[in-house]
Amino acid sequence: MNLKPYIAYARKSFLMRSAYRFDHIMQILSTCLQIFIYWEIYRSLYGSSIEVDGISFGMVTTNFVLSLGFSAGFYVNDFYLPQKIWDGSLVTELLRPISFRGRMLAENIGNGVFSMLFRFLPAFVIGVVLVGICPPESAAALGLFLVSAALGYGVLWTISFAVQMTAFWLVNIWSIVTIKNVCINILSGSMIPIWFMPEWLRNLIDFTPFSSIYFTPVQIYLGQLSGREIAGKCLLQVVWIVCMYGIGSVLWKRGQRKLVIHGG
Repeated sequence: MNLKPYIAYARKSFLMRSAYRFDHIMQILSTCLQIFIYWEIYRSLYGSSIEVDGISFGMVTTNFVLSLGFSAGFYVNDFYLPQKIWDGSLVTELLRPISFRGRMLAENIGNGVFSMLFRFLPAFVIGVVLVGICPPESAAALGLFLVSAALGYGVLWTISFAVQMTAFWLVNIWSIVTIKNVCINILSGSMIPIWFMPEWLRNLIDFTPFSSIYFTPVQIYLGQLSGREIAGKCLLQVVWIVCMYGIGSVLWKRGQRKLVIHGG
């Protein structure tokens, strides 16, 4: 498989994002503001307490700084395919001698690399300076955290990929994308740490891919998982990537047979 076209698309997406510097400055400030707001809320909730149910304030701070940073850096374009269906350009895309799905992933990775470098890292550094976070449990935990974070992005992207495929049957997928984003924000642990959720809800979340996006990397970073548990969680992330991509691929093949473009 020739990767050069996909690398070129990723590079082009990276360079295009760099043209809107003011927009990214405002997004960094927005992420930092969210971090500060969450910090104030949880500081008020903890009060003079050092721990709540065995969860220290530092662990909570680390969770929302990393989760909000990842939510800023994990770029996915939920309307990449729908837009090309709406304007009729998908027909031209399908005639290109490269995989459309490969191009979609490459462009998202290019945008994601830019977001990680110029949105996540600045917001992360500012968050560390302003509110402070726990250091990684060890150098090994940091390395595994990065691996799990990459897999978490894979889970996020494949969920978006599967949702986008419904555009072949729906006029507008905005409502589905909104529901998907709400589920991710709440059930991934980025807004409310999963530690504080009722046991029945934690058990339910274990049957969804959402905790694999942000919460699993955070647990590894904090050293809350043993070696066997880390292997199991990372394997679960891979399973979700395969499952969601498989669902999206089935919808993609069926959607192409249904596709009708007028004009464009």
